[in-house]
Amino acid sequence: MTTTGPADRAHFERLYRQQDDPYGLRHRWYEARKRAVLLASLPRRRYRHAYEPGCGAAELTAELAPRCDRLLASDFSDAAVALARRRLQGQSHVQVQRHTLPQDWPQDAAPFDLIVLSEIGYFIEEAAWHEVADACGRSLAADGDLAACDWRPDFAQRRQPSDAVQAALGGLGLRLIARHEEQDFLLQVWSRDPRSVAQREGLR
Repeated sequence: MTTTGPADRAHFERLYRQQDDPYGLRHRWYEARKRAVLLASLPRRRYRHAYEPGCGAAELTAELAPRCDRLLASDFSDAAVALARRRLQGQSHVQVQRHTLPQDWPQDAAPFDLIVLSEIGYFIEEAAWHEVADACGRSLAADGDLAACDWRPDFAQRRQPSDAVQAALGGLGLRLIARHEEQDFLLQVWSRDPRSVAQREGLR
């Protein structure tokens, strides 16, 4: 995950050192299905350069990688970064770095034609999250897509509601091109390209 504060960092370091899949991302149908919905919601088959902060142990990263020419993933936990690097070993087009958001946002690596924010915003305080949203706006390519997916029920470490997390991204002025809402999670995709997938492929 990506967040701020020494207490948070210690919590996630313990979590990822105790086990390499603390959220059961590899084995739970809920998680596999959610990843499939997210990946299917991305409007392009392939991306030039994507960024996924808060990658954790890189389960989503591993599924994004085949669709990207270059993929930068990050986490603020040293233990998570080490696990992600092992998970993605041999994929030379994927980099995993240690970033704490918003201060380590990789502006020098921009532009990104895809940014994926999956299950991270609610760990970050509201003011800092607005800085992250602004960084997304500055970093997104002229034809770029921005995806956000967030767990909706409450939990102890939550800093802000998931609806508020995604509202900050919705305020960037991008076109909302996909929205998938369930009791458990909210997924939205915005784009600088307002065309639908069918329009992009010349079907209408």
